[in-house]
Amino acid sequence: MNIDPKMTGLAVGYDVPALPGMDENEIQTPCLIIDLDALERNIRKMGDYAKARNMRHRAHGKMHKSVDVLKLQMELGGAVGVCCQKVSEAEVFARAGVSDILVSNEVRDPLKIDRLARLPRFGCHVSVCVDDLANVSDLSAAAQKHGVTLACLVEIDCGAGRCGVTTPDEAVAIARAIDCAPHLRFAGIQAYQGAMQHMEKYEDRKTKVDIAVTLVKQVAEALTAAGLEPELVTGGGTGSYYFESDSGVYNELQCGSYAFMDADYGRILDAAGHRVDAGEWENALFILTAIMSHTKPGKAICDAGLKAQSLDSGLPYIFGRQDVQYVKCSDEHGVIDDPQGMLRINERVRLVPGHCDPTCNVHDWYVGVRNGKVEKLWPVSARGKAF
Repeated sequence: MNIDPKMTGLAVGYDVPALPGMDENEIQTPCLIIDLDALERNIRKMGDYAKARNMRHRAHGKMHKSVDVLKLQMELGGAVGVCCQKVSEAEVFARAGVSDILVSNEVRDPLKIDRLARLPRFGCHVSVCVDDLANVSDLSAAAQKHGVTLACLVEIDCGAGRCGVTTPDEAVAIARAIDCAPHLRFAGIQAYQGAMQHMEKYEDRKTKVDIAVTLVKQVAEALTAAGLEPELVTGGGTGSYYFESDSGVYNELQCGSYAFMDADYGRILDAAGHRVDAGEWENALFILTAIMSHTKPGKAICDAGLKAQSLDSGLPYIFGRQDVQYVKCSDEHGVIDDPQGMLRINERVRLVPGHCDPTCNVHDWYVGVRNGKVEKLWPVSARGKAF
C-alpha cells in the first residue's frame, strides 16, 4: 500500500496513532478508529434515501470536523455541501475547497462577521442564519466591504428553545430586510428541531416534529404571500430526517451523526420499535482502547478515560461484547466490569462513544481500518475550531 508522502517522517505514538499498512493490533491506544466499510454503507444509504425523495442533503460538519469525511459524503452520498456551527469551522472547509457552506448559526461578533464575509474569496457559496433585524445591516456592511454576496436564511425556533424567531410576522420582517440589503440574498428558512433528536420513542419525536412542521409551513406561506418564497427550507437530523422528508415543506436535510453513530443515538427507536443501531444505521466510529491492568478480580482497567471521550450523553459501551461492561472512568483510566476474567493485558476493545460530536473534538486523528488493516489516516481537520 502506498503511503501518502505527507505521512513520511511521522512517528507512530508521538505524531500519529498509526500509519497506513499497519495491522489493527499495532494501533496506539486510545484513539478513534473508523470501520470504513460501515462508514461507506451509511453514507451511501443516506445519499440514496435523499435522492429517492428529491431531497438535498447537506452533511453536518460539526459532527466529524473532517474534510476527508465530508468529501466522502459528497462523493459517495451526493451531499451538496456542509453545515458548520462556527466561522472558524467554516474556514477549514472553505480553505479545503468545499464549494457550498452554510453556517447554520447566528454570527454577531464584528470580527467573526468580517471573517465570514471573506470566505467567498475561497470560491465557495456561503450562507448564514439570521434571527434579528439588527444583524442584517452588519452582515450587509461586511459583504459590501469585501465585494461578496452572502445568502441568508431566517432561523425559526421550531421547538429547540435556542436561537430563532417564533412567528411568521417576525420571519417576514427579517426576510424583507435581507431582500433589501445590499450584497445579501434571502435564501430561505433554517428550521432544525434539535431538542427532540434523541427522544427514545418514535411517536414522541413525531409529535415534536409535527408541531415544528406546522410552524414552518405557516412561515413559508407568509413569506410566499409577501413575495419572498423560500428557495430552501433546511433542517432535519439523524433522529428525525424521515419526518422532514415527508413534511411537504422541507427540501434539504442536515443529518450528521448517521455516518458514525454513537451510543445515545443508537438507543432511539424506529417506527417498528427497534433500536436504530440494529439495522437503520451501523456503528462506524469507535474509541480503540487497550487493557492495561487486571489486578483486581472481576475488574479490568483500560487506557480510555475522560480525556479520550465526552460523557455528556452517558458512558460508552463495548461493541460486540455482552460479557464485559464499561462502568466508570477517571482522567486516564476506564473501569470495565469483567466478572469472568475474560479480558487480557493489551487486549483491545472497541468502545462506542456516548456522543460522537464532542468525542471527535478531543482527538487529532481518525484511523480508518478495513479487514484488520489500517487503510486511511485522516486529521480531525477542524478540531478545536469553536470560535
